[in-house]
Amino acid sequence: MTVVALHHARVRYGPLEALHGVTLAAPGPALTVLLGRNGSGRSTALRALAGTVPLSGGAVLWDGVDVTRLPAHERARRGLCLVPDRRAVFGSLTVRENLALAARECGPALDAYPRLRPLLDRRAGTLSGGEQRMLAVSRALLARARVVLIDEPAQGMAPEVAARTYELLAALDACVVLAEQRMPPALRGRRAFVYELLRGRVVFGGEAGEFERRGARGPRPVGGPGGAGV
Repeated sequence: MTVVALHHARVRYGPLEALHGVTLAAPGPALTVLLGRNGSGRSTALRALAGTVPLSGGAVLWDGVDVTRLPAHERARRGLCLVPDRRAVFGSLTVRENLALAARECGPALDAYPRLRPLLDRRAGTLSGGEQRMLAVSRALLARARVVLIDEPAQGMAPEVAARTYELLAALDACVVLAEQRMPPALRGRRAFVYELLRGRVVFGGEAGEFERRGARGPRPVGGPGGAGV
């Protein structure tokens, strides 16, 4: 089992603090979903796990080892893959070249997303938003990473392609962490861990079924004012 975690993590952007002592843990192989509106801190939590933003307090743990000071490229070498919500593909490279950066054999990606096959020689920057998301996710599928962090994986995709995307991610033998504004319909009823963030704090942490049963009762604090969510 692989577990990545934030422990009382704080992140600042200049004078503004985006994460206020967030604690959460994502085990794998399994799905963990970070939910929250824009400005909630969900994307920042992903970046903190990946090492693309520094912590101003707290720690990042990977299988119980403190990797807070480990740079992003070293985390990538150890098997972590981050797919940000923007600039997730190399726009000046073709679809084929983008896939080749992840693996020599791109067949599995094309099987996952057949719509990419006729686009192999197109520059990625000319693709539609949904097509770029397919390419970004397919690169993550090819990477065979131990930890996969994806910010809004189905953004811009048609509903049937989005549903397929969540099936592919749920089937990965990896710790998969998704950042979403709301619970994707395709994940309802699946076994997953859910953390809901509000203004940089965790206000819910538990199984997806518990989150769904909670319904419209409104957020409840988890772990006191520090926002601990484990």
